Amino acid sequence: MARFLLRAELRRCMSPQIRMFSDQLGELGKGAGKGGGGGGTVREAGGAFGRKQAAEEEQYFKRKEKEQLEALRKHHKEEIEHHKREIERLQKEIERHYGKIKRLSHDD
Repeated sequence: MARFLLRAELRRCMSPQIRMFSDQLGELGKGAGKGGGGGGTVREAGGAFGRKQAAEEEQYFKRKEKEQLEALRKHHKEEIEHHKREIERLQKEIERHYGKIKRLSHDD
């Protein structure tokens, strides 16, 4: 029980600090410790080159995400077409079976 209370107390104390740290983040590419740190030597240095590299990285990931979404759309369209063809094939099979049933009932 005491262990549970200690964890709850620790969580209560840490959450304001986490929020405080997140408010201190700056723009990407502004240098280490300013929101863009750890991205490499150019970004760590900050300045115009750091901001440029951060912008290029953002563009790269947006472009990659766009390509992935387009590939996913294409895949789903192909799946839809495949299922439509499968439905048509199965409907023909159903009609064929209905025809067999009709012939069997005429033979009686």
